[in-house]
Amino acid sequence: MHTSIIVQNLKCGGCAKTITNALVNLEGIHEVAVDVETGTISFQCVSMDDALKVKKTLKSLGYPSIDTNNSLLAKAKSVVSCATGKINAS
Repeated sequence: MHTSIIVQNLKCGGCAKTITNALVNLEGIHEVAVDVETGTISFQCVSMDDALKVKKTLKSLGYPSIDTNNSLLAKAKSVVSCATGKINAS
């Protein structure tokens, strides 16, 4: 099933790279697309459990969904994730 999640703290291509790399490694997740302008992560998954797994992974990277509290810790994690994505893109 096609699923989309709108996240917070998504600012640039580095963020998108980190998110994409993390999600494509999850079992049952395919066709990951990140839209930086809208903060939308789209993907194909088999079940709702897979979609919840994606949501949990995004939160752990510092990109909580818009229906979740955007804590200072989440913002700090997203900065680190962004930097990691930029370094790995080089």
